Amino acid sequence: MRAPRVKPKWRPPLALIVYAVLLTVMTLPMLTIIWFRVVRAASGAMAPAEIATLAAVLILTLGVAYVLTRTLTVPINALIARTDEIARGGRSAIRPLEIYGTREVATLSQSFLDLAGKLVDHSDYVRSFAAHVSHELKSPLTSIKGAAELLRDDDADHPMSPEQRDRFLANIIADTERLDRLLSRLRELAKAELPPEQDSTSLRDIVAQLEMRFHPLSVISQGSADEMLALPGEAAGIIFVNLAENAVQNGATTLAIEASDEGRRTTIQVRDNGRGIADGNRDRIFEPFFSTRRDDGGTGMGLGIVRAMLASHGGSIELLDTSKDGSTFQIGLPCPSLPSTAGE
Repeated sequence: MRAPRVKPKWRPPLALIVYAVLLTVMTLPMLTIIWFRVVRAASGAMAPAEIATLAAVLILTLGVAYVLTRTLTVPINALIARTDEIARGGRSAIRPLEIYGTREVATLSQSFLDLAGKLVDHSDYVRSFAAHVSHELKSPLTSIKGAAELLRDDDADHPMSPEQRDRFLANIIADTERLDRLLSRLRELAKAELPPEQDSTSLRDIVAQLEMRFHPLSVISQGSADEMLALPGEAAGIIFVNLAENAVQNGATTLAIEASDEGRRTTIQVRDNGRGIADGNRDRIFEPFFSTRRDDGGTGMGLGIVRAMLASHGGSIELLDTSKDGSTFQIGLPCPSLPSTAGE
């Protein structure tokens, strides 16, 4: 959506307003002197004391004008110039100003730098994400196209065997299923980017949902099953279903979920007894499209979606521990009674 434009009409610059106000203030002693002279019917040249008073007022007025210009006009103009530079793609412009002037301008500048940094990071993320999506879609589409062309060009004089035909059809079906999984993940990621809903879900409901969906997996709730999490039902389902699916894919038969309140935060530990995560992959598991199961149809988006969904609700996730006996993820969320702040 295009940003609304400011109506094109003349507006006085800040410096003009500052100087006009100060000059107006400066005229007050002058008018006072003139009024006294008129009332007293005085005549002749101004007394040295009057001239000295007006000179002092002029110097003080110019001094105040300099201070206001230094503390307001200069940092605001610098912030405007910095905005134009960032709009032209200058990442290097995201740096502190040389002069802040006042506390309010410093706060405004910090808010601006934070927002600019997030926008630039988001732009880089979207660019990288689009490139990954294009690559992920291209592979199965190329495979489907190749199989379909071979089936179409089947020579009647040398027809392919039923086994070959079945193999090509199976490849087409497998690739369409992979595309369907990828599109489903993209829809979940899009939901994570939407403004968060203010709602909560009980741990008991989450465990029931996982038991219904993953029959071979034994889901265990440790601690209070009535613990409330600051997540709406749909978001909680996406997060914990992806974690459970990741555990099952790694050979887990048990998934234990434990929630506890720690001051203003709720901590949830999710432990499985699967094969664990290799040390070389530990730092990459949250990267979009990173998967060790690509040949088995893995999209590599599950944990990335979990992290994005939690971030939109003020939460976080980290891999706490992993070994050949399983993995433990730790989730942090605001308490349900507290407002959630995205990106906390």
